Amino acid sequence: MTRPAPIAATERTAAQLLDMTKAEFRRLVDAGALPPPVRVGDMERWRVDDLRRMLSGQAARPNEDIDL
Repeated sequence: MTRPAPIAATERTAAQLLDMTKAEFRRLVDAGALPPPVRVGDMERWRVDDLRRMLSGQAARPNEDIDL
């Protein structure tokens, strides 16, 4: 039986999904170029679907002038 695909990811996993370091990932999140995390109890998680929509252009961020 295969393991289900995650719907939310830690900062480390989200950065790995985008093939970048945690520092690069956090810089882009803080700049508004990537979506912010959601709170799950006392944890931060990123919705995997939000990250996919951002990369496909289906969920444009308001600050599109950020140098990626």
